[in-house]
Amino acid sequence: MVCVSSAAERSYGGESAPERVRRRRARLIDAALTAMAENRWRSATVAGLCADAQLNKRYFYESFTDLDTLASTVIDEVAASAGHAAVTAYMQSIELPMADQARAAVDAVVGALGADHRKALVLLGGVADSPTAHARRADAMKGLTAILVGHARSVHGVELDSDSLASTAPAFVIGGTAQAILSWADGTATISRGQLVDDIASLWLALGESAAGIARSRLEAAERPTTMAGPIAPGLSTR
Repeated sequence: MVCVSSAAERSYGGESAPERVRRRRARLIDAALTAMAENRWRSATVAGLCADAQLNKRYFYESFTDLDTLASTVIDEVAASAGHAAVTAYMQSIELPMADQARAAVDAVVGALGADHRKALVLLGGVADSPTAHARRADAMKGLTAILVGHARSVHGVELDSDSLASTAPAFVIGGTAQAILSWADGTATISRGQLVDDIASLWLALGESAAGIARSRLEAAERPTTMAGPIAPGLSTR
């Protein structure tokens, strides 16, 4: 039995059909990334994005069902890149002092977003877009926060793990880190990448240590013996 390939499966110019689909998809994602970073997404159309990507409109629908799907894909890919960079940096620096671990993680995230400032603007909320994109961005930031939560718990132990700061501190750090990177990406913070990384890493360490200290104090206070009248004052005997 002879199997005849369809026109869609043929290779043109040494490029297979799946490779052509991937290339066209990447061009649409790049065009969408630019439109979102330049705050043009609310007025974007399929025809306009295809024109920016220099593609026929029919190629849009071989990869995406609508504009919301494309926007979600853009945010997912940027978030995945930043998250992968952070995890990889942690794993590669796990044996190093905490200061080096923090700097490696921050440098990796800044590298993932800073090499193309459009990514920082889109992921960190520097542009207006659709409600779907806002929801997707929130999910992505929760994922990055979860990475930091896991690291904080492994470093600071059960004292922080059992305290509410285990959740609030990482969320606070991620929010501040996002704003700092965004300010650098849009030119508001006129500092070098190296200084940005050093500053954020230093703040991560300072807040982490402070949060752990507060958590330990709360745990010790909860475990301290009490009398009917209340906590025992330091230096006083119950006898």
